[in-house]
Amino acid sequence: QVQLVESGGGLVQPGGSLRLSCVASGFTFSSYLMSWYRQAPGKQRELVARIRSSGSTNYGESVKGRFTISRDNAKNLMYLQMNSLKPEDTAIYYCNTLIFDRDYWGQGTQVSVSS
Repeated sequence: QVQLVESGGGLVQPGGSLRLSCVASGFTFSSYLMSWYRQAPGKQRELVARIRSSGSTNYGESVKGRFTISRDNAKNLMYLQMNSLKPEDTAIYYCNTLIFDRDYWGQGTQVSVSS
C-alpha cells in the first residue's frame, strides 16, 4: 500500500533553515506528482510546493524564493529545503501524492519557527 513518511521537522529560530524529507513506498515514485502541504492551527491546509515526474516545480506565493522542493527518484525521496524561515511558516507539513485521483498523505511533521 501507499505509504508516505515525513521527517526533519523541529524548532528553529527566525531566519534559520530546515530540510524536510518524505520517503515513499508502495507505488512507482518516479511516475507521480509529489507535493508538500502545510496546515497551521486554525487555518486551512495549503499547498507549499509540488514537483512533477518531469522535475518541474511550482511554489506557493508565500514561500517563493525561500523554499526549494526536490526529489531523488532512485531513493524514493522528496525533500523540502526551507531557508529564511519566518514565524508564519509554523505549521504541520505534510507529504502528498495523487494517484488515480486519490490523495495520499503522510502523518505530518511539525515545524515551529520561534525565538
